[in-house]
Formats: sequence, structure tokens, C-alpha cells
Amino acid sequence: MTADLATAPTVTAPTRVRSFVRRNPTLIVTGGLLVLITLVVMLLPPFLPDPNAADPVNRLQPPSGEHLMGTDKYGRDLFARWASAGRVSIGMTMLITLCSVGLGTFIGLVAGYFARAGTVIMRVVDAWMAFPSIILAIVFAVVVGPGMMSELLAVTIIFTPYTARIIRSRVLGLTTRTYVKAARVSGMGPWKTLGVHILPNTLPLAVVQCVLLSAGAMLIDGSLSFLGLGISPPTATWGNMVADGRTYLQSHPTMVIFPGLTIALFVFLLNLTGSALRAFVDPRARMLLDQQRRQRRQRRSRR
Repeated sequence: MTADLATAPTVTAPTRVRSFVRRNPTLIVTGGLLVLITLVVMLLPPFLPDPNAADPVNRLQPPSGEHLMGTDKYGRDLFARWASAGRVSIGMTMLITLCSVGLGTFIGLVAGYFARAGTVIMRVVDAWMAFPSIILAIVFAVVVGPGMMSELLAVTIIFTPYTARIIRSRVLGLTTRTYVKAARVSGMGPWKTLGVHILPNTLPLAVVQCVLLSAGAMLIDGSLSFLGLGISPPTATWGNMVADGRTYLQSHPTMVIFPGLTIALFVFLLNLTGSALRAFVDPRARMLLDQQRRQRRQRRSRR
């Protein structure tokens, strides 16, 4: 027995990393691209010209060595505005996501653990989710007024029920586990049980929800900014950059193409990353992927 253990192959850290990369290539590639874009827009602005500095002499210039994305109708450097807008758009997306997932997780924990309160809460959540998200966001923004705080409040309230519903379903499954029942029998209070035994087991699902909701938050942020109901100029966002350039779409399409493509790419990468991350943290999804891999290997071996 000792000899067998001594001769057993050891799994080193580099081997684990290679295995993880081989089994999760989509997660590595999309996550890496998201980090790269985020680092570019976060680190570049201090080294670029003032994004709000007007230069009427050089207005509506095409992309060149001096202005990588050209200039807008006021002569402002579009690349500097693109990077500055990325800071605002990504920061707003992250803030909305963290607030909505945090609040939704708390509501889901309460609704899943306390049965009577959960019945009432979920009826409200179901009614709330019946309305289209973008319509609710526009209504909130119109009623409260445009601005960062109104957008944050509106989109957070809209996205919270989605997380609450998912977390509640997870909590309902966890409350039947033996260790949760043992905690109750031992006299542990409900809030301590939630914090010690249930919350840690919902965190992977909350992380996946963060990534998936970020895509929706980015789209709604861009839509509200485009409609003039989000963060107002002169503060640049990718959404209001598209709105500024729509008048010049035929003569200077780059004013719309660069910020518009960035929003589309960011949302696409977030969706791919969220799907890959869900497959990584969800045991049922991992089993399904493993089964699909085995079937592909069997088909290749038969050939």
C-alpha cells in the first residue's frame, strides 16, 4: 500500500492549469479578451488628449496617425473619447450588476429559506418580471430624470428579480440537505444558518449571474445613453457616442462604428464567458459537457 502511494503519479500545479485550459478554452479566451479591453480603457485615458477638448479647425477628420478614430463634430479626439467612455460604461455596468446581484441574492435567500415570506415575495417578483426590461428602464428614467443615479436605481430594480428567482431555486434545494437540517436541530438561528451553510453554496451561481447580467446591463446602459436618458454629455459613454454620430452616419460612419462595435463585442464576450462559467461551476452542466466529449471521442475512434 505504501509503495503504491509512493509510486502514484502526482498532479502538479502546471498540470492542473493545462488541464483547466484544455477543458475550458472558451472561458479562457473570452475572459482574457474582456480583461484586455477593460485594462485598455482603464489605463489609457491618462496618456491620451483631453476627451472634451474641442478643436473646431480639425472637426470631422477621418482616422489618421494623429487621431486613430478621427474627430467628432466639435473636433474632439474620438479615440480619447472612446477610452474615456469605456471607463464610464464598464464602470456603470459593473456597479449596476453588483447592486442588482447583491440585492437579488439577499431577496432570494430570504424567499427560499422563509416559506411564508417567500410565497409573497415571489408573486411580486413574477409580476415584476412580466414587463419588458428596457420599457421599465425607460419609464424609470423618464419619471426620475436622466443621470447616473436614476439609471443605477432603474436598472438595479429591473435586474434584481432575475437574480432573486435563481438564488431562491438554489436555496430551496439546499434547505433539504442534511447539514442544513442538522444546523436547525442543533439550535442554530436562521440568519446564521443562511450565512454559514447556505450563502457560500450560492456564491458560484451569483458569480455566473454577475457575468450574464453584465451583458444586459451594458445593452440597457447603451440604450438609455443613446436615447438621452442615461449619463448626459459632455461625459462620454459608448451609448451617447453612437447617438452623437448618428447624424453623420453616411459621411463619417466611424463615429458610430467604433463605439457600436465595442458594445456588441463586449456583450458577445460577456455572454460567452457567462455560459462557459456556468458550465464550469454547475455540476449538471459539467456532466453534460463530459458526456458530450465522451460521445465525440467515441465517434472519432469509430472512424
